[in-house]
Amino acid sequence: MDIALSKRLLSLPPYLFVELDRKKAEAVKRGIDVIDLGIGDPDIPTPQFIVERMKQAVEYSPYHRYPSSNGMKSFREAAAFFMKRRFSVELDPDREITSIIGSKEAIFHLPLAFLDHDDIALVPSPGYPVYHIGTLFAGGKTYYLPLLEENNFLPDLNSIPEDVLRRARILWLNYPNNPTAGLATKEFFKDVVEFAQRHNIVVCHDAAYSEICFDGYSAPSFLEVDGAMEVGVEFHSLSKTYNMTGWRIGFVAGNEKIVNALKTVKSNADSGQFEAIQDAAIAALTSDQTCVKKMCAIYAQRRDALAASLRSAGLKPSVPKATFYVWFRAPDGHSSQSFASFLLEEAGIVATPGNGFGGPGEGFVRMALTVSVERMKEVGERLKRVLCR
Repeated sequence: MDIALSKRLLSLPPYLFVELDRKKAEAVKRGIDVIDLGIGDPDIPTPQFIVERMKQAVEYSPYHRYPSSNGMKSFREAAAFFMKRRFSVELDPDREITSIIGSKEAIFHLPLAFLDHDDIALVPSPGYPVYHIGTLFAGGKTYYLPLLEENNFLPDLNSIPEDVLRRARILWLNYPNNPTAGLATKEFFKDVVEFAQRHNIVVCHDAAYSEICFDGYSAPSFLEVDGAMEVGVEFHSLSKTYNMTGWRIGFVAGNEKIVNALKTVKSNADSGQFEAIQDAAIAALTSDQTCVKKMCAIYAQRRDALAASLRSAGLKPSVPKATFYVWFRAPDGHSSQSFASFLLEEAGIVATPGNGFGGPGEGFVRMALTVSVERMKEVGERLKRVLCR
């Protein structure tokens, strides 16, 4: 039988992190001691108090039935509490918040609510691949907004052609930014609100890294800015903030109509997240956040060790104030891909080529702060051995 795949599926690019996993597995099979700085998957365990809450919740039999795709009211109330305490943003947990099965799921699903055939999503590049993939599956078109070093990795909204603006329905933003570690100011967010109002565009701000901040920096919420609730929503994930990547839990907050549209899609696509996980997430969101501060202190030490290692080998990394990524230019004579391949083959270091996040990422490499300080120092020794010989 000749099983034909859809044009939609055939048009997909290889998913970046699947390819990284494949190359890493090949290297391990060859006996290489691999230091994996590729995928942003925290190595620090989920805080024990969250695990203990989960253990108790699993035994609560009412949680064993179908959940609501909108999430438990108590979870939505905890999300509202988090947003009020952290950002001074007031939200109605019944109308302006919905639970999600991790940000990736909701980022993929939201375009289905707003894009018809050939409508446009404005997508940052380099950026998280799912902004484009969700657009593609919804039948829309992607218009890429370059994030350039000379513009502090912020998109130039004034450069978008009028014919694109007439068809644009969604603007994706992500700050603190993955992969560049770029930061957004409230002044930039104010410009975004005015832009969205002028062109009737839905703003979707992916705030997955809002809590991983260093050196006294505190990332703002898009929803803090006047008018933001009229034009957009913000995606919050517990994955990186509480080292809960495998738990798949988060929430979307903001404009009621946008939240409700996502609820409609999700009610047809999934049956919600296991309520025991939501219960554990409540413990995380309503805690005193000491666990987050301790985690950030660990990442800061790793960041400093990695930056020192890179400099010792003649590379010039910027030192990020947020996220757990270091973004830097490949050395002269290398493309993003060739340098990433060189690092794996010659030094046993997995890094992500910047062009895998989009064309403007060419020439850059991303490394994640997901190994110990000792291993970060080992990165320096290996780099000096292969780059300074």
